[in-house]
Amino acid sequence: MTEPRCAAISADLEEPQAGTAATAAAWICLEQPGPWGRDALTQSRLDPALGAELARRAAATGVRVLLIRRPGRHADTHRDTPRRVYLAATTPGRPWLEQTDVAAPDALLDLDFAALGAGRSTGFGTPVTHPLLLVCTNSRRDVCCALRGRPLAEDLAATRPDAVWECTHTGGHRFAPTGVLLPTGYTYGRLDTDFATLLLDHAARGRVVTDRCRGRSTHAPHGQAAELAVRDHIGEHRDVLTVHGDTVHHTDGRAWRVTVDTRDLPAARPASCGAIPTQATELVVTAVEQLVPVG
Repeated sequence: MTEPRCAAISADLEEPQAGTAATAAAWICLEQPGPWGRDALTQSRLDPALGAELARRAAATGVRVLLIRRPGRHADTHRDTPRRVYLAATTPGRPWLEQTDVAAPDALLDLDFAALGAGRSTGFGTPVTHPLLLVCTNSRRDVCCALRGRPLAEDLAATRPDAVWECTHTGGHRFAPTGVLLPTGYTYGRLDTDFATLLLDHAARGRVVTDRCRGRSTHAPHGQAAELAVRDHIGEHRDVLTVHGDTVHHTDGRAWRVTVDTRDLPAARPASCGAIPTQATELVVTAVEQLVPVG
């Protein structure tokens, strides 16, 4: 598949992005150089048995595991070298990010997945004070991610080498290039270098950008769309909102009931680059109602 074909598919996909982010309360990002297969945890230079066990533990605790690598050319090597690991909890109002280097990937089997999924520090790493942007470049999962994601990651790494990594599948690749901001878990699509730089700058100041945002991984799809709608409704960019069911709460005591409907898109769309078009849906916020406090 060529870049023009990839571009043509994306140009036909002007669907809203809100509510399309992967759901994860916490993230584990393990450095794994070399090629990645479609199911990267079991189809890479990582021991497939280890990858399967990490996926099993993650699925039971609300954690998502990604493989990461530094932008640029990737040596296809089997040599064992220290690996960078990032751990992130996306808890609204108190997200955190830690890093450590491990001699071997199986050190992650000592990690308390349940604690991480609950937003508690595991003591596994040291705090990271700047945000990370993970850009999907998993070509075996979706070729558009490599065609668009790799140049973006390389451009960003030229000025932000410690803040940008390539990563494996994050979903929603019809919106490529896609990226996940850690530690908050806000996910974005249709990225470009200038906009991604803006995201990192705002994230470093604790501010949320709603433009091109697919949602915060902390929440289920309807909650992602609801939270973004309230942010736009009241002009709130701080990390001060939580979602409970159909209600979005502010730390100042205000709350809004948000109605989110699922609608069919008018035409069939491919779910990813080169996929066969199928009937797709979108999440549409139809009402944002501020609730009056009782008492």
